[in-house]
Amino acid sequence: MKNISNCEYCMNYSYDEDYECYTCEVNLDEDEMARFISGNFSQCPYFRMGDEYKIVRKQM
Repeated sequence: MKNISNCEYCMNYSYDEDYECYTCEVNLDEDEMARFISGNFSQCPYFRMGDEYKIVRKQM
């Protein structure tokens, strides 16, 4: 199964106030970073579906 991803839904993709843009929090190597910047990172092995309600469900 391929890891098809969309960074906007990934838990590792968050807003960086210092750079004033969204960034990937994963420590990517040079080749991975080049693919990420060029927009050719559609099969990301680090993709984790973000679930903003996960904490709420645990509290219930």
